[in-house]
Amino acid sequence: MVKRVQLVLNQDIGKLGKSGDLVEVAPGYARNYLIPQKLATHATPGILKQVERRREQERLRQLELRKQAEEQKAALEKVGSLKIAKQVGENEAIFGTVTTQDIAEAIQAATGQEVDRRGITIPDINHLGTYKAEIKLYSDVVAQIDIEVVPS
Repeated sequence: MVKRVQLVLNQDIGKLGKSGDLVEVAPGYARNYLIPQKLATHATPGILKQVERRREQERLRQLELRKQAEEQKAALEKVGSLKIAKQVGENEAIFGTVTTQDIAEAIQAATGQEVDRRGITIPDINHLGTYKAEIKLYSDVVAQIDIEVVPS
């Protein structure tokens, strides 16, 4: 039976764990690779307390981010519909398309809140009309707004 060594990771290591995780590894792996490369340290009671404190701080930070995302969602849904003006051709077809950047700028103008354009999901918008856009504000907080494309 091989004895295992408990270590606390200093960095993320693929297939082993994330920074701050308590892991059990073979003594040779710890002695020859992880500790000399400063990827991990021995798990002492003091270090375990530090890790626990960092985890609690990260949990509180994530709670605060979620609360801000909920407030931003309420503000976005209160706005209701955003109007985006585009040049129109035949059959109410617009020149170009409505992009996530256009929507992010419209939100910035309407609410004064900055939204990351990479979190915006829209259907293909090539004609005038009303469309629904989803804005991912946090991992599980999604706001839906109406986009109204009007002729300029």
